[in-house]
Amino acid sequence: MLETILIGIALLILALLGAPLFVIIAAIALLSFHAAGIDIMAVIIELYRLSASPTLIAIPLFTFAGYMLAESNAPQRLVGVARALFGWMPGGLAVVALFSCAFFTAFTGASGVTIVALGGILLPVLIKENYTKKFSLGLMTSSGSLGLLFPPSLPIILYGFVAGVSVDQLFIAGILPGFLIIGLLAIYSSYKGITCNVQRTPFSLREILSSMKNAAWELPLPFIILVGIYGGFFTVTEAAAMTAFYVFIVEVLIYRDLKLRAVPNVMRESMVLVGAILIILGAALGLTNYLIDEQVPAQMLSFIEQYIDSRIVFLILLNVFLLGVGAMMDIFSAIIVVVPLILPIAQEFGIHPVHLGIIFLANLEIGYFTPPVGINLFISSYRFKETVIELYKATFPFLIIYLIALLIITYVPELSLFLVNLFSG
Repeated sequence: MLETILIGIALLILALLGAPLFVIIAAIALLSFHAAGIDIMAVIIELYRLSASPTLIAIPLFTFAGYMLAESNAPQRLVGVARALFGWMPGGLAVVALFSCAFFTAFTGASGVTIVALGGILLPVLIKENYTKKFSLGLMTSSGSLGLLFPPSLPIILYGFVAGVSVDQLFIAGILPGFLIIGLLAIYSSYKGITCNVQRTPFSLREILSSMKNAAWELPLPFIILVGIYGGFFTVTEAAAMTAFYVFIVEVLIYRDLKLRAVPNVMRESMVLVGAILIILGAALGLTNYLIDEQVPAQMLSFIEQYIDSRIVFLILLNVFLLGVGAMMDIFSAIIVVVPLILPIAQEFGIHPVHLGIIFLANLEIGYFTPPVGINLFISSYRFKETVIELYKATFPFLIIYLIALLIITYVPELSLFLVNLFSG
């Protein structure tokens, strides 16, 4: 018993000193299996099982496509389209930022990439257009994770793999909740546009057509993916391969924003992220096997049933727990470690696995900029040269709006399941 406590303290100290998460998870898994007298090969077997999963191939392909878009001039072209479409509205430029960030986060799956790629473009323009600095910082920081509910978001694919839920259904389930969040943020942005006396861009059909012509090769991407998957033309994995190939052709050979010699470097950077995900996934699945063998989820369910008999109360506690997880852990680690534990408990309360997935991802989307340690806060602090305390204040109004959207997503399951049921029918 004393030995176990000492090992636990040692691992905690390693975590606080900045040891990689996969090292901590793998160490816990290996020590747990060893203590139970089970061959530690049980952990390595999970890595082998990962290599045989066809769905997981989609992650590196979509990641590579997203990184190529981020390294090209696609951000400028897409911002131009959004500005032409929404610039005439009150708060039009802020709405432009929302849609631009959502598009990029959906494809990259990495919030930091969105802030770095679009922050330098949009923040100076927002301030120049008379938006307050506080509002502009809050908008860019909170929008860095906006878009995680839209296909082909990598966290959606990973959640589907870990939870054993159809990725196709998760893709379509996230569309309406994702637009709900954007809609509420757009209303607030329009209000700020009016109160700050921001000048609007006159509506111009010629400007819209011109900007669309400039981005003509990039705009169809989301529609090609959705129509292809739900039209039955290709699977998620095939869609990922086609997306990567399409983006390569567009950015390297058509627009020529990305030089051919730069592609290996982009590929290396994107695969570093993928490699980290796979290592964490393999280690966490090994730990999950141990927890299941020891009936930890069943014991947790038994404990919860003693004190909680209301579905509403359970969902409230689930949201509080997931917001904390999202603020403390990166989204990929959180999915891999937490989903296997909460999935059987949620099913006992009658929560649809697809709906649970959208609740889970919406919480983690908010967790990216939830004080005190949401990762977006630190990325923005570095990118915009502002203190984290200032970013706490700047993001607070946006945090409230996100939480309102989260309550609607949580307690109106039809919002997530309507399109799923429609297409299933």
